[in-house]
Amino acid sequence: MRRGYVDAVITTCGTLDHDLARTYRPYYHGEWGLDDARLRARGLYRLGNLVIPEANYGTIIERKMRPILERLWRDGTRSISTAALADAIGASLPDSAGETSILRAAHDRRVPVFVPGITDGAVGSQVWLFSQDHRGLTFDLLADEQRLSDLVFEARRSGAIMLGGGISKHHTIWWNQFRNGLDAALYVTTAVEWDGSLSGARTREAISWGKVKPRARHTTVEGDVTLLLPLMVGAALERLGEGPARGFISRS
Repeated sequence: MRRGYVDAVITTCGTLDHDLARTYRPYYHGEWGLDDARLRARGLYRLGNLVIPEANYGTIIERKMRPILERLWRDGTRSISTAALADAIGASLPDSAGETSILRAAHDRRVPVFVPGITDGAVGSQVWLFSQDHRGLTFDLLADEQRLSDLVFEARRSGAIMLGGGISKHHTIWWNQFRNGLDAALYVTTAVEWDGSLSGARTREAISWGKVKPRARHTTVEGDVTLLLPLMVGAALERLGEGPARGFISRS
């Protein structure tokens, strides 16, 4: 993103949650087989093989979101798109977050971050909670859709890298069907195809819906995105002559 290769991001509220939380608090390596009941009793969350103290997630998000929302309210904001909210969060993060934060990088590069499922996470819940004593504050999801529409229809060519599945993947291909499909599509997933799920659907299935063009360059890569994406990006940057790509593999 910082090198100018990303025009837009469509993601989940979880990206906002963890990007904000990890800017200020660490997560820790754990194990997949930890006793979840014991973790719960000790105020620890498990995210795969990561362990997150409660204070390093919900508590810090609440503490950091409140001033952001108060500032927006004082400035007269009553209706806000998810892209504008993501940008406001990115703007609030310290300069030191620039190399690790998606939201700070997006703010610095003016890359819109769209979150169609904004209320399905801690950041969205904080906006709802804030609205309880600030009546009139609402999300303007149609403003996001208008901006996405402009991006799609003004693009000479459209390509997407889709990491994982769910609403982020579908919203990406959904909007591109209105321009007769993506010109290029890369999908990285661990989901299976045979259960008929959206997350498991390969890029070729999207051709039948007009969401990927029949002559598009497209492929599905099966594997762990946290391992594969840094290798892919690093290799791509080297092919572009930008030298070794640093900072794509980091500790949690």
